[in-house]
Amino acid sequence: MSITDTRPAEENSPSAPPISGDGPRSGARRGLRLSPLALRLHFYAGFFVAPFILIAAITGALYAVAPTIEGFVSRDLLQVDTTGPDQALSAQVGAAVAARPDLTPVAVAPAPNEGDTTRVLFNDPALGDSERLSVFVDPHTAQPVGESVVYGSGGALPLRTWLSEFHRSLHLGEPGRLYSELAASWLWVIALFGLVLWVHRVRKRRDRRSAQWLLKPDLSQTRRRKMNWHGAIGVWILPVVLLLSATGMTWSTYAGENVTKLREELSWTTPSVSVKLPGTAGPAQSSGGDHHSGGQTAPAPVDSAARIAQLDRVYEVARAEGLTQGIEIAIPATPEKAFGIKERRLPGTYTVDSLAVDGTTGTVTDRLAFADWPLMAKLTNWGIAFHMGLLFGLVNQLLLLAIMAGLVTVIVLGYRMWWQRRPTRRAALPVPPRRGVLRRTSPWITVPLVGVAVAIGWFLPLIGVSLIVFLIVDVALGLAARADKV
Repeated sequence: MSITDTRPAEENSPSAPPISGDGPRSGARRGLRLSPLALRLHFYAGFFVAPFILIAAITGALYAVAPTIEGFVSRDLLQVDTTGPDQALSAQVGAAVAARPDLTPVAVAPAPNEGDTTRVLFNDPALGDSERLSVFVDPHTAQPVGESVVYGSGGALPLRTWLSEFHRSLHLGEPGRLYSELAASWLWVIALFGLVLWVHRVRKRRDRRSAQWLLKPDLSQTRRRKMNWHGAIGVWILPVVLLLSATGMTWSTYAGENVTKLREELSWTTPSVSVKLPGTAGPAQSSGGDHHSGGQTAPAPVDSAARIAQLDRVYEVARAEGLTQGIEIAIPATPEKAFGIKERRLPGTYTVDSLAVDGTTGTVTDRLAFADWPLMAKLTNWGIAFHMGLLFGLVNQLLLLAIMAGLVTVIVLGYRMWWQRRPTRRAALPVPPRRGVLRRTSPWITVPLVGVAVAIGWFLPLIGVSLIVFLIVDVALGLAARADKV
């Protein structure tokens, strides 16, 4: 929610006191009046940061519906029209290996639903991080129908991957990621301070006997309809905006690193099942793939054909253990590892249960139920899936699309209000609300407040840098205002 200049119209009239002056009031120092402080910070952040949030909202709207677009564009890879019983999983993988004999299979994702294709995944040295080559196989005929590069835990195809990177960095590389981190870091701050301003405004002018007083725009005031729509829409989208801001920061460069460290310190990290077979030497590996630790002698690889032949037994064990659809089976490349099985991040899948199965004996060597994850790890998983539009499927995507449209509306209304209320149509810089709120506040409140700001600026570095810039601009405008009075 991005409110820029939310001053009442009378404060901009020629007879009103100068809004950029110090304007000390009578009386000694008093407690902190949160509304003026919220207005000032909301104004600066809204004016200077909202363009980045606007870009993130527009690209995020495309990203939100990317899974549905992908389903239409890539239907020839994702869906088949054949019917009948499924062929053995080993036969499906064998057909994919025959199509790409130059690569080694590392995982297989059996068709989750009737009419879906099976994905056989290969590591390709020519691909980038988190990218794998997938051969799509008709499960009824065990015949490949095509291949494509897939990305990440969601198995995104190139179009969805392109839209994801567009939202994350505008395809400008690592420097481009700063725009999305700036937007995610400030979004929750602007939204919460906007809520403070809206509550302060409406509680003075509304009948509060009904819960609608905060959610319903007051359209009886023609001059303030934009303000009322701006505030009401902001409240409507606030819960989802806060969730998107929090989950977006987990993917960011600088704030994301601090979030990761915090999760590690508080034991909130995502656990993983061990695929190390009992009684064997070597490091344990999770079901996420086959990565080798540097500085150690790699064990002798096993026969790939023998591993593929064991898939039928492993798949049967997985289904018997309750993992019946939407799973990925990691094919071990070394003798000391078991098959790692975990649920995929698919629409309507709310858990990530995982198993480790000895392919030779069919014994479950380790298991990890999603119910045993730390609470914050569960919430993070659900939040990220929601952010990606995968948690509730199409409903999730349409909700995100509506939220992004609301966020764009709030930002555009905010800038329009500032443009109509700016003191002169030749103004090159925004004029902030009334100054001096901190100077009139007791140090017992000011010092902790500054401490909180410093802590947030350290944890979210782009907020810290931005606050310094806002302070410089604010001081410059104050000095300019004083010079005009002399």
